[in-house]
Amino acid sequence: MHRAANLQFERIVDEFVRWSEVPEEARSPAPGWWWGPAFEVVGLQNPMPAASCASLGLTEGASYADGARVFLKSLAGQTSLPWPDEFPRRPAHPEPL
Repeated sequence: MHRAANLQFERIVDEFVRWSEVPEEARSPAPGWWWGPAFEVVGLQNPMPAASCASLGLTEGASYADGARVFLKSLAGQTSLPWPDEFPRRPAHPEPL
C-alpha cells in the first residue's frame, strides 16, 4: 500500500471515531472527503492494523477493503454533506435559509 494512501486512510479512521462518538441526533452527515481514501483501498485485501479494525468495529485481521466498506456504507443514501466546520457535530442552531 502506498504510504500516502495509508496516511489518508488512517486520518479518516481517526475522524470516523470522533464522528461515531457524537450522538446520532447531533451527528453531522458523513463527510464527502471520506470517499477518496475509501475508494483508494476498496480493492486491497491486505489486513488493517488491529487498532484500525477495532476503531471501525471490525474483527482483527479485517482487510482495508472491509474498512472501505464501512466508510462507503456511512455515505450511502445521504442527500447532503456537511461543511468542514459542521463536522462531526451538527450546528446547535442551524442558520435560517
